[in-house]
Amino acid sequence: MMDTAQNPLEATDTDVARAYAAERRDNIRAFVRTAPDYYIAQFDKIGASAKFTATFNAMAGLFGPIWYGARGLWSWALPFLIIETLAFVQIARGLFGDLAADARERIASIEGTLELRQQQLAAAIESGSDKVDVYQRTVDSLQAAIGGIRAEAEVLAGQGIWIALTGVALLVLVKAVQATVANWALEARFSEWLSDRSIRSGLPVAQMAFSAVFMVLIAFAAMMHYSFPGRFTLLSEFPTNPEYRLNSIAWVEAFFAFCVANGEALFDLITYAIRLILDALELIFVSTPWIVIASLIILLTWLTAGIRTAIWSAAFLSYMGLLGFWEKAMTTLALLGTAACLSILIGIPLGMFCARRPRFYSFIQPIMDFMQTMPAFVFMIPVIAFFGTGKPAAVVTTMIFGGTPVVRLTVLGLRGVPESVREAAISFGANKWYLLTRVDLPLASPSIRAGINQTIMLSLAMVVVASLIGAKGLGEDVLEALQYANVGQGILAGFAILFCAMILDRIVQGQRK
Repeated sequence: MMDTAQNPLEATDTDVARAYAAERRDNIRAFVRTAPDYYIAQFDKIGASAKFTATFNAMAGLFGPIWYGARGLWSWALPFLIIETLAFVQIARGLFGDLAADARERIASIEGTLELRQQQLAAAIESGSDKVDVYQRTVDSLQAAIGGIRAEAEVLAGQGIWIALTGVALLVLVKAVQATVANWALEARFSEWLSDRSIRSGLPVAQMAFSAVFMVLIAFAAMMHYSFPGRFTLLSEFPTNPEYRLNSIAWVEAFFAFCVANGEALFDLITYAIRLILDALELIFVSTPWIVIASLIILLTWLTAGIRTAIWSAAFLSYMGLLGFWEKAMTTLALLGTAACLSILIGIPLGMFCARRPRFYSFIQPIMDFMQTMPAFVFMIPVIAFFGTGKPAAVVTTMIFGGTPVVRLTVLGLRGVPESVREAAISFGANKWYLLTRVDLPLASPSIRAGINQTIMLSLAMVVVASLIGAKGLGEDVLEALQYANVGQGILAGFAILFCAMILDRIVQGQRK
C-alpha cells in the first residue's frame, strides 16, 4: 500500500523534472540559435558541477576574440584580443620585421661623428698638433662602438625565427584557452539571460560583422606599427594641424577676457562676501588670545568626542604653539573655515534640492566630476583671472576642489531614507517641512556629516596649493621648505596641518547620535 501511495508522487516529480529539462532545452535553443544540440549537451555538463568544467569549443578557439565579441562576451574578448595581437605582432616582427633598424640608426648617427673626428685627426696629423693621440683614441673608440653595434644588429637579425616561434607558441596557447573556457563563459551568460531577457542572445549578423572588423583592424594596425616602425606615419602620429590648437587658445582667451570685462561687478561682490567671512574668522582665530581659542577648541572636542580626544587635541594645540605655528595655524583655520562654511552653506541645500530631482542631479554630476578631477593648478588659472591673487582667490580655489563631497553625500543620505518611514510619517499627517526636518535630515545626518568631514579634509589638502596664490598660513611654510629644500621646516609644518585636520575630523565625526 505504501509503494502504491508513493507512485503518484514519484510520477509527479518525474513529470516536473522532464518539464523543467524540456523548458531548459527550449531556452538554450532560443539563446544560442546555432548548434543547439551541441550547446545543450555542453551546458548540461557544465551545470552538473559547481566547479569549473573544461570543455572544448572549436569555433571559439578558431575565431578567438571575434567569436567572443559576436556572442556579447566582451569582457573576455578584449583580453584575448590583446594577447592575440601581441602574438601576431611577434610573428610579423620575426618573419617580416627589420629587427636591426634601430641599430642601423645608431650606427648612422655615430658614423657622422666619426667622420668629423677623422677629419680633425687628419688635420692634426698634417699640422703636427699634440692632440693627435686624443683624436686617434676618439676615432678608435667610435669605430669599436660601430663594430659592437653591427655585431648586435647581426645577432638581432638572427633572432627573427625565434621571435616568430615565440609568437606562434603564444597564439596556440591562447587559442587553447579560448576553446576551453568558451562554453563555460557562454553558460554563465545564459544564466544571466534567463533572469534578464534584455541581454543579447544568438549571433546577430551585425554584431558578428562589427566584432570581426573591430578585431581585425586592431590586430592589423598593431602588427603594422610594431613590425615596421616609422613606416606608417598615420599609426604613430595623430593627424592634426597646429592651427587647431592656436585657434582654440585664442577662443578660450577671448572668452575669459569677455567674462572679466563684463563680470567685474559680480566678481567684486563675491570677493566682498568672501572677505567679510574671512575677516570675521581671522578676527576670531588670530586676534583672540590663544588661551581662549585653545580652551574653546578643547571644550568643543570634549563635548563632541569625549575626554580622551580632548586630551589629544590639547597636545596637538601645544605642538603648534610651542613650535611657533600658532598664528599661521589660526590663519589656516580661518581660510579653511571660510571655504568650508561656504561649501557647506551651498552644498547641503543643493544636495537637498538634487535628492528629489534626479534630472537636475544628472545634469550637475559632470560639473562636479570636473571640479573634483581637474588638477588644482588648472582651475587656479581662471580663478586668478577673475579674482586676482590673495586669500579670496584661495578660498574660491579651495571651494572648487573640496565643495563636491557634501553635495554628493547629502544626496546619497536623503535617497537612502527608507520610503516606508516617509510613508508612515505622511500617513500620520506630516507636511513637507516636518518630513524634511524631522524625518529625512535626521536619518540622513550620518551621511551628511561624512560629506562635511570630506569637504573639510579636501579643503585642508589645498592649503599648500592655495599658498601659491597668497593664502599664507601653514601652507606657506611647506612651500618655502620645498623651494629651499628645508626638510625640517616642511615636515614640522606638515604635522601641524595634519593635527588641524585631526582636530576638525574628531569634532565633526565625534558628535553623539
